[in-house]
Amino acid sequence: MTHADLVFSGGPVFTSTTQRTRASAVAVTGGRIVAVGHDEVRELIGPRTEHVDLAGRMLVPGFQDAHVHPVWGGLDLMRCNLAELETRDAYLDAIASYAAAKPDEEWILGGGWSMSAFPGGTPTAAELDTVVPDRPAFLPNRDGHGAWVNSAALRLAGIDRDTPDPSDGRIERDASGAPSGTLHEGAMGLVNRLLPRTTDEELEQALLLGQEYLHSYGITAWQDAIVGTYGDAGDPGPAYVSAAASGKLTGRVVGALWWDRLRGLEQIDELVEKRAQYQGGRFRSTSIKIMQDGVAENFTAAMLEPYCDGHGHFTDNSGISFVDPAVLLPAAAQLDAIGFQLHFHAIGDRAVRECLDAVEHAIERNGRSDHRHHIAHIQVVHPDDIRRFRELGVAANMQSLWAALEPQMVDLTLPFLGSPRDAWQYPFGDLQRSGAVLAAGSDWSVSTPNPLAAIHVAVNRLSAPGHEEGEYDVFLPEQAIDLATSLTAYTAGSAYVNHLDDVTGTIEVGKYADLVVLDRDPFAGPASQIGATRVLQTFVEGERVYAASDA
Repeated sequence: MTHADLVFSGGPVFTSTTQRTRASAVAVTGGRIVAVGHDEVRELIGPRTEHVDLAGRMLVPGFQDAHVHPVWGGLDLMRCNLAELETRDAYLDAIASYAAAKPDEEWILGGGWSMSAFPGGTPTAAELDTVVPDRPAFLPNRDGHGAWVNSAALRLAGIDRDTPDPSDGRIERDASGAPSGTLHEGAMGLVNRLLPRTTDEELEQALLLGQEYLHSYGITAWQDAIVGTYGDAGDPGPAYVSAAASGKLTGRVVGALWWDRLRGLEQIDELVEKRAQYQGGRFRSTSIKIMQDGVAENFTAAMLEPYCDGHGHFTDNSGISFVDPAVLLPAAAQLDAIGFQLHFHAIGDRAVRECLDAVEHAIERNGRSDHRHHIAHIQVVHPDDIRRFRELGVAANMQSLWAALEPQMVDLTLPFLGSPRDAWQYPFGDLQRSGAVLAAGSDWSVSTPNPLAAIHVAVNRLSAPGHEEGEYDVFLPEQAIDLATSLTAYTAGSAYVNHLDDVTGTIEVGKYADLVVLDRDPFAGPASQIGATRVLQTFVEGERVYAASDA
């Protein structure tokens, strides 16, 4: 008998297969799963076999994040990182400490602040000047759709009361019309263009730091939602190629090449060249990221009807469609025809519809394909468009951590959506019932990459333990999905989107041993404790890439 290299036994195994087969032991040889079963698998344990005793804890497939920014997340960890803080004063204290510790840095860079910490979600340059008066500062918020700048940055960029808003963004202004210190969407580019270039070495360091962080949450594969030049972060493509060539890239990665929304179809040839260039090892760039709109909190998410003014009355603003449908539809058809997957960002119901229309147009032009196009975020979806996901074969890429009531939702979103749109948010239950493919991701560094926290919200429609910000009711409970469905979305569903489902995403004989040991069986406890579940060990092809101190 040939003994296995690695055997897990003594606990429940969630296979993520449609059969929901129960198992309690898994064997691995040569990086592949060679047996899934019960006590009989233990017969493969030999003198050189590593045996992991699950001791009642659960083994699951490696999580796959279908929409994430690991290089940006790594850069945030290297810079002035505000992501773990929640208040204005805490942000200012952290920025002051960082600036004092980095007296030679030309710019103060970092970010991760929450819009809910400031009135209207818009901090001011005057506030930032109190702690950084001497150097320009540029600090994007958590969602990356706005930035906090100080007066030095505004002066350096030449932004004043006479500076017009760009077509794809807005300069926040005070009552006199002067720029107040928050730049929304494309307006960030007015300062971004002046920032010091992030070097290739810094980008690779950030990638490896981000990868380590993702592995600590059990994530073994992901789709990087922007590969290409975007803002000051630089292009992560070369960093991936280098890390893959050296063997340092342990995650399986699909890169989504950035569609420049200020250009048109002429960029397609360049994207084809990048697809050929940006590949190797566990990395390939076979997707195109199209950011169709902004976010609801700053009124740039594209809506079918205008935003409300907070008192139930419509305004004259219905958000921004970054890519005109006159360009989006032919672009989708051409990209689909040459084998690209389309990865859309769509928050508002108009943006979601425009993306679905683009896929429908591609199908009409080219016939159906197996490219597995998907729409990420899907915050507000018109009920008429729910069925179209399944009909068009578009996967619903959920960032389910956001589907809960918290200050940003309560203060900056609900009053401005109004009824009935406020009840159309994150309709995961309706999408599941319609038969749509569900995938899942985090959008880190926008929010935590912890899959168990996101799964907790998907099941409970309440914030996970450790993520609560006050006492709130369950948010649209009819849109909750069960634990098995959510776990499957974060494993098999995202593997499907990443075209990795033939080798990963489920625990089956022949597939790669990309596996995660949890600290408990989340099915055995109350649903209110799902988010308290921790990752103890993470394996890629049977090699341990993360172990908690108490593993």
